Amino acid sequence: MLNRLIKSLENSLVVMRNDYPYFVHPITDGIPEIHPDMLREVVSGIIKVADLNVDKIVTIEAMGIPVATALSLTTSIPMVVARKKPYNLPGEIEVEQKTGYSKGKLYINGIRKGERVILIDDVVSTGGTASATIEALKKSGAIVREFVAVIEKGGGAEKLRRKGIDVKSLVKVEVNQDGVRVVGHI
Repeated sequence: MLNRLIKSLENSLVVMRNDYPYFVHPITDGIPEIHPDMLREVVSGIIKVADLNVDKIVTIEAMGIPVATALSLTTSIPMVVARKKPYNLPGEIEVEQKTGYSKGKLYINGIRKGERVILIDDVVSTGGTASATIEALKKSGAIVREFVAVIEKGGGAEKLRRKGIDVKSLVKVEVNQDGVRVVGHI
């Protein structure tokens, strides 16, 4: 399981953004292309590890969308996207998020108090976006069952776990200027 994902990660290009090694991959960047077989493999992995007894799948714009869409189509669970622009609809949840290399706001619509949700994202690095999104969802009255990232890199997932957030990932990687190394997987 996850053979296609693991092989593609190990063959990923790494570009340096200042002193930050950034890996370029179909799941995290949509480059070069996202192969349907890889999405199927990822969704199978999520189904294997996740508690999908939820009312909604929540994902974060932009690269969480392909994974969450495929999961939604497979499970028939509705999906909500945390967007980078406000719509000012009643009940809109505002999320102030900060990562290791950016900060901004996200806006979530379509979540009602008491709904059980799972947060799905492509990668967890610093944990900043996931933490802020989970806190905002909880504050709005949603029940966040867990957070599943396809790829775990850096120490963000561990920071979230220490805060009591149930974090699961399909693969764990280490990234440096020389490349990507898979150090664990389901």
